[in-house]
Amino acid sequence: MYRFEQFTVDPERGCLYKAGYEVKLRPKVYDALRYFVENAGRLVSKDELIQALWPETFVTDDSLVQCMVELRRALEDRTQEILKTVPRRGYIFAAQVTEEPGHGPAQAETEPPPAPGLAGAYHLPAPRTPLIGREREVAALEDLLLDPAIRLVTMTGSGGSGKTRLALEVSGKVVQRFSGQVYFVGLGSMSDPAMVSAAIAQALGIRETGGRPFMEMVKSHLREFNSAPVLLLLDNLEHLLPASALIVELIEATRAVKMLTTSRAALRVYGEHEFPVPPLEVPDTKQLHAFDSLAGNPAVTLFAQRAAAVKPDFKLTDENAPVIAEICARVDGLPLAIELAAAMVKMLPLGRILARLQSPLQLLTAGARDLPERQQTLRNTIHWSYGLLNEAEKKLFRRLGVFWGGCTLEAAEAVCNTRSDLGADTFELMSSLLDKSLIQPMQHCEDEARFRMLETIREYSLERLRESGEEEATKRAHAAYALVLAEEGNPELSEPERAAWLARCDIEHDDFRAALDWLFQTRNLDWAFRLCVALSRFWDMREHLTEGRARLETVLQLAGTEYKKQRAKVLLFLGAFTTTQGDFTTAAHFLERSLSAYHEVGDELGVAVSLNALAVSELHRGDYLAAQNNFERTLACWRRLDDSVSMARCLHNLANVAKIRGDCVRARRALREAMQIFERAGDREGAAWSLNQEGDIAREQGHAAEARELYEQALSAFRKAGDRWGAARSLADIGSIACDQGDFPAASGAYRESLELFSSVGHRRGVARVLEGLACLALARSDAKRALALAAAAGHLRQLIGAPLNPAEQSQLDEKLENARKLLSELEARNAWEKGWSMPLEAAVQHSLENPHAATSGSAGQ
Repeated sequence: MYRFEQFTVDPERGCLYKAGYEVKLRPKVYDALRYFVENAGRLVSKDELIQALWPETFVTDDSLVQCMVELRRALEDRTQEILKTVPRRGYIFAAQVTEEPGHGPAQAETEPPPAPGLAGAYHLPAPRTPLIGREREVAALEDLLLDPAIRLVTMTGSGGSGKTRLALEVSGKVVQRFSGQVYFVGLGSMSDPAMVSAAIAQALGIRETGGRPFMEMVKSHLREFNSAPVLLLLDNLEHLLPASALIVELIEATRAVKMLTTSRAALRVYGEHEFPVPPLEVPDTKQLHAFDSLAGNPAVTLFAQRAAAVKPDFKLTDENAPVIAEICARVDGLPLAIELAAAMVKMLPLGRILARLQSPLQLLTAGARDLPERQQTLRNTIHWSYGLLNEAEKKLFRRLGVFWGGCTLEAAEAVCNTRSDLGADTFELMSSLLDKSLIQPMQHCEDEARFRMLETIREYSLERLRESGEEEATKRAHAAYALVLAEEGNPELSEPERAAWLARCDIEHDDFRAALDWLFQTRNLDWAFRLCVALSRFWDMREHLTEGRARLETVLQLAGTEYKKQRAKVLLFLGAFTTTQGDFTTAAHFLERSLSAYHEVGDELGVAVSLNALAVSELHRGDYLAAQNNFERTLACWRRLDDSVSMARCLHNLANVAKIRGDCVRARRALREAMQIFERAGDREGAAWSLNQEGDIAREQGHAAEARELYEQALSAFRKAGDRWGAARSLADIGSIACDQGDFPAASGAYRESLELFSSVGHRRGVARVLEGLACLALARSDAKRALALAAAAGHLRQLIGAPLNPAEQSQLDEKLENARKLLSELEARNAWEKGWSMPLEAAVQHSLENPHAATSGSAGQ
């Protein structure tokens, strides 16, 4: 067995290990590594290495270069510190190699690598305070997480025992061992175990597309991690224990994933390693006067630290240490209870705090006996803090419990003081609750303060809300606030306003869910329909299609045959969602029902919109004749309604279908009529799209110069209108025309700017389109490897989002790629394709923006 840096090579198994985990290598790459470690420190010429790896086969230098690239990637040797290239001579393996007996991952080096920037997608909430007194737990959990035989670790303990904080600490400690691939999945706001896979997908940055189940997308995503494992931290799983089946399915699907969960109860599944999180160690009551011992106690240290945070002149002394020790002992060393008690030093002397703890702790036996003892202790500690509040503070505290994702001051005022009955200024009351550690500040944006409750405190506040008789009124106010916020996303918003609304909806997502749950439970269908319709824009633009579809279907089911007009609109959105998901049969069913419902209520505007949506679905399905017929019916509706702008948009759709069917004369006629309408209405964006579509037709007819001029006119119009999406589309089209004309510098510049704009607005289909254009540009410049890599990256992205090219476009692209493959050997072509296919989206975008000439010339020296 050989060791170097943080790696171990096991010749008996033919494996490379890092931190106890196997690093996947192709056989030839492993053979190259073994040859290097056996010849470490000396120059190995290219000819010698080729002979060692391919003794009976003729290969080119490119195969060797690709092998070295893969090896350096596996060794994370970006700066060539381990495997050095000697220009025109060969390679030197410069690492210090040691040989010793033993094999397997158990003997692999466990020292962490140096701390350069992490290459992975490290994502953990930043702890606001240092962790105190958990050194043994952190070390034990590190060992468990780095043990290759353990795939699932569940941290159990009562609410307030510090499970989440400890989990964050140990995850941060091991992040380098997981190559930065550590993800936090918060589950506290969820009520449906089936949605755990959606939360994991969201944490991994996977958007729901194409109607694929979340679990399938997560498994597919994780299977791409071959060289480094992934750590998922699932927080607050106790109320979603049925989801343990999903966790087992995910673990069994790929060796790449390891799970760390926090829960008040074990999952009770095979292979689970339970790790009970104990309270902090409290002082020995026999040593209360030994100051050195008390000062080193973690519970006392935590109390002193938090007390100093609210009262800067607070210090631990010989006199107060024994009292603090007793306080910590009274609350059983629970971190949250200690913090709540410490927050009171600003109001009460330590002796009074200890005295007031007497009565609540005596209430322990009066609490719910089916709860864990420490949970009863915590409940009463919170109850004690609640008892210190005045009536106005209590009222606000219990009403704040309806917020799942935290709230702003504005939201607190709107929901908790609807009837102006708090009896004090909301700002002052919120400040008081913040001082008492009953709410926590959140960091979302610099210009708006936001606050949340710890989950155990929020649960307590809801108990008090139910007892107060205010629950229904407060939850109604909360639903009303959610409805107002959702309905602010009306269609007339400008692009900056729309972006701001979507960002706010992202933050309030959990509260929208809670509001809908309550509206469904109480059968308040008037508001439920309004909220579902308002949120449909958010669900669509943020690609929460599965969630949106489920909510829309639920409100339909609850309504039965009533609410005919609202049902028609919901059916319309369902048709649009299922069209995007590629479920065209179901989409047609929903849209035909919507059309029928609008006919029944005599809503001609609704009829026009439904007909248009049905035609769009048919267009995507490839039924062009049906799409044209329904667009014409839609146009007739808009003419009767005298809605000129909607007429113009429908003319765009008709022009698109006519172009596809080869009737370019009719397509141009429709676009010019649309252009006149948009110009009369002062709609600059609509006019710009007319110009861009006319460019498409000119290009279809082979008039490249005319097409380029039309695209440039459209680009100028989009820029004046501030439409980044439209500008990106025109730039992509300009890039394609310039490439066809052999104007490679112009094509490169247009594609680069288009890619940056599409990336900035999060339009992944646009990104794929530009990557395909850049692939064609690379081929035109005779860079076949780059062409295949970029086309593969685009193809993988299209697969992930469920948006394939239409057959004609795919055929054209395949023909060009076949030309690229003819310029390479079969191995070179396959390696280039695999390289592009395996690139994450960000890496693919960055690769596409690199100078292609530099990439080509640099490949030979690697």
